[in-house]
Amino acid sequence: MTDAPASSAIREAVSQRLAKRHRAEKRFRAYGVGAIALAVIFLAILLGSIGFQSLGAFTMNTLTLPVTINERQADPRGDGTEESLRRGNYNAIIQDGLRAQFPSVDDRAELRDLFGLYNGVNSASLMRKVVANPSLVGGTTDFTLPLSDDVDLYLKGITVSERFAGRQGALDVVVSDQTVRLESAEPAFADFLTVMRDELIRRADEAAANASRLESAAGAAATRDEREALLSQSRRQAALSVSLRERAEAQGDVVLGTDTPALFLQAEGGVIQVRSVSRDGRIAVGETLLPLQAEGPITAWTEWAVETPSNARRISDRRMVYARALEDRDMVRSGFNTILFTNADSRAPELAGVLGAMIGSILTMLVTMVLAVPIGVGTAIYLEEFAPKNRLTNFIEVNINNLAAVPSIVFGLLGLAIFINLFGLPRSAPLVGGMVLALMTLPTVIISSRAALRAVPPSIREAALGVGASRTQAVFHHVLPLAMPGILTGSIIGLAQALGETAPLLMIGMVAFIADPPTLGLSGFLEPSTVMPVQIYLWSGAAERAFEMRTAAAIITLLSLMIMFNAAAIYLRRRFERRW
Repeated sequence: MTDAPASSAIREAVSQRLAKRHRAEKRFRAYGVGAIALAVIFLAILLGSIGFQSLGAFTMNTLTLPVTINERQADPRGDGTEESLRRGNYNAIIQDGLRAQFPSVDDRAELRDLFGLYNGVNSASLMRKVVANPSLVGGTTDFTLPLSDDVDLYLKGITVSERFAGRQGALDVVVSDQTVRLESAEPAFADFLTVMRDELIRRADEAAANASRLESAAGAAATRDEREALLSQSRRQAALSVSLRERAEAQGDVVLGTDTPALFLQAEGGVIQVRSVSRDGRIAVGETLLPLQAEGPITAWTEWAVETPSNARRISDRRMVYARALEDRDMVRSGFNTILFTNADSRAPELAGVLGAMIGSILTMLVTMVLAVPIGVGTAIYLEEFAPKNRLTNFIEVNINNLAAVPSIVFGLLGLAIFINLFGLPRSAPLVGGMVLALMTLPTVIISSRAALRAVPPSIREAALGVGASRTQAVFHHVLPLAMPGILTGSIIGLAQALGETAPLLMIGMVAFIADPPTLGLSGFLEPSTVMPVQIYLWSGAAERAFEMRTAAAIITLLSLMIMFNAAAIYLRRRFERRW
């Protein structure tokens, strides 16, 4: 009778322990799923932010400009030879083409804004086009060139906030010298005045908040000098707040300057920039940037308000007007940025590309692969299959494992001291970069190859030796083919890691600006070059905002190359994998 209650208690205890164990397993699975989900979220945020930032770099605005290839400018010698054509003044030809689109532009400052639509380096492209087809001399041809980076960013809506609004109503136009007076019976400019007043009040409130924050920080300052500096900044912000609020509430005419939004009127094929507006919004005074094609009152116009003040943007008012005028004439097109992949580096962001860095990476990785993989695999085979187990081999193995953890910049210092200073090899050459990266990759290849060889069952070796094969035949005919998937995987992952290294290459001078890509040949291994990680490093420190997007685009390109390396490793592993 007593055994039944005892058995029931035992079963109950076992059931409780099983339930506890099952709950622990479920918690462990939940932790694993949560960790994976968190990693995926962080990866998606990283890739999403880089991808979003790089979108602007994959598109570009180009100008298709009719240009007349004047014989006097393109062929200064007049003999039509290639040497003479290469000496032509093609920049002047492009400038003449732009002036033909805006015949009213003749002032020096206006011409500077007009010619700032493009970079003068584009004249080399026109020169190559004429040299390739000398029959163009004396005629007119369409020449497509990228717009400057500031204009490109502006047309993409990245650097300037603006709005366009169609308006109806009679506007009397009175032109006196360079001044244009616009009069309306209705408050035609009331909406813009409201927007401007709200902007001034917003900036005044922001300045007041900054003044209060600086005053609070001054009270907690550690030193007297720091407190005085903070109080001085606070007083300046408070004075700015008062000045902005007074301007917003003033009763006189509203004057538009470099620190206020800009207002343009587009009508009859011309553009008028407003300089002042009466408080009631009925009268505006400005100047003509592009002449109107018709005289008399205006009945329909477009109000073009640029909310970003001119002192807060890199592009001038006139240059914006010229760019929009060319866009309205269907001479500006937006398309895929082929220059990003067909050009080498350039000081001009709109002409900068990754071709030189990609070729440099290819040449450098070829040297790394040729040196690191055969030497690393051979070392692994000897240590794992043939080397005696003694103190010397143990010492070698320990040092190989330690070398795998050495910071990469140490290998750069080694390459600088040995390959450049001692052997006198050229700086910034793919040969030297590949040798440095090979030294860094060797420990990884050796360790992964030894692990792959060790994973082959001992029965394979014993069977090969049992049927009369020599030790060498057993290793190279049986063990090595079975270990090849692991060896290839480890080698490719090591090469992919080397592809993303920057620090060791900086030490051997591959940080230099390289305008021309190296030659795809034996001579290219000794020519100055750079690689993708270094190109990203250089662009990330550039001042122009356009380089920010190109940095993100270069990162996407590098990640794509590394994904291709890892995909190749997965394919080879599945292709040669054997199961026992």
